[in-house]
Amino acid sequence: MKKVWSLLMAAVMTVGMLSACSSQGSGGSAGDGGKPKGEITVWGWNVAASSMELAVENFKKKYPDVEVKVQDIGRLDLYDKLTVGLAANGAGLPDVLMVESDRLDNYKKQFPKGFMDLSEKGFDKYEDKFGKSKIATAKNEDGKFVAMPWDIGPTGVFYRTDIFEKAGVDPKSIETWDDFIEAGKVIKEKTGSAMVPVDIAKDDALYRMMLNQQGAFYFDDKGNIDFQSDESVKAMSMIQKLQENKLVANVDGWDGTVTATVNGTVATVPFGVWYTGTIMEQAKELDGKWDVMKLPAFEAGGNRDANLGGSDIVIPAASKNKDAAYAFAEFFTTDKDTQVNVLKKYGIFPSLLETYEDKYFDEPVAFFNNQPIFRMFADEVKNIPPANYTNDYPRGLKYAADAQAAALLDKKDPAEALKAAADQLANESKREINK
Repeated sequence: MKKVWSLLMAAVMTVGMLSACSSQGSGGSAGDGGKPKGEITVWGWNVAASSMELAVENFKKKYPDVEVKVQDIGRLDLYDKLTVGLAANGAGLPDVLMVESDRLDNYKKQFPKGFMDLSEKGFDKYEDKFGKSKIATAKNEDGKFVAMPWDIGPTGVFYRTDIFEKAGVDPKSIETWDDFIEAGKVIKEKTGSAMVPVDIAKDDALYRMMLNQQGAFYFDDKGNIDFQSDESVKAMSMIQKLQENKLVANVDGWDGTVTATVNGTVATVPFGVWYTGTIMEQAKELDGKWDVMKLPAFEAGGNRDANLGGSDIVIPAASKNKDAAYAFAEFFTTDKDTQVNVLKKYGIFPSLLETYEDKYFDEPVAFFNNQPIFRMFADEVKNIPPANYTNDYPRGLKYAADAQAAALLDKKDPAEALKAAADQLANESKREINK
């Protein structure tokens, strides 16, 4: 947060200089047939930028008079530039860019006029084309679209088939988290592998998945702090139970998680669908020894669908070529063939529901035990509960991780650890606490 404020101050001090730059897109106007024309600039990072580049050729078949310049800015640089640019009334920003779904609320709150009102352009007609969790994220407090849903992270438990077989555990026997722990005890005894990697002091991904599958989150739908809800205590208690049974491998960040995945420290990794590509890339020698099952439920027959991650596409309100920017963003997010191609080439999972009709989702994936794993993830999307991230999501994540560390490392009662986290979060955010 300190960094954000520093960036905001820097933006205020340099607004005069930046205003001369304005948005990077060229002035747009209607070309032949009333279609937009001109040049637009698009920002993304890594394979997301490559995905948007992939869309350009087919986009230009429909809009030949629009030139699209895609730039890989880098994740952190993009957010730094976005914060500075929005504070400077959009100066220096591109015409289209991506924002991770859990960060979007922060920008919507700080800069309520920063992004283009997409409902005015007619994006409401796509409302039933996406899952409810993505729609909730893409709208502002007034119910207007200010983002276009893009990728989504339906969750699953990636597991090592060879380790399960060695332990004599049938993954189909796991329906609840209690089943998961009982299976983990056997696997630990027979193979020495723990069940899950957790960066205990810094990341609460498992807790967030458990919250989401129960229809809960850090905040309720009114923005009140909900750390002390029954669902929250139940989730943190389950993670503590995993730790008490020595089924948690305490890892250091992303690299630690990947290492534990590759070397067999853990038998499973509960994560979003996007982890598919990481396993295939980082554990090539384990080809055919992985599979995926749904998250266990908290009770027999309970919900096993959740989300972790995902991103959306926004158009800065300062774009000088809004028509062309909208045309590209609309094409990119709603063209079925484009989104399926992005999944095939870069592993980025679409939230556009009609893509799931493609036969690709039913094709077996040799690396994952020859199973059609993408169908399982696709079937989750419609049922994933929305999460209210709010602009205090970064604070929520920090204090949830603190509570997790207290519960797992200091053996503090989960309810007490979460109460302390709620008090600290309320002190900083001035939000009400649900008790």
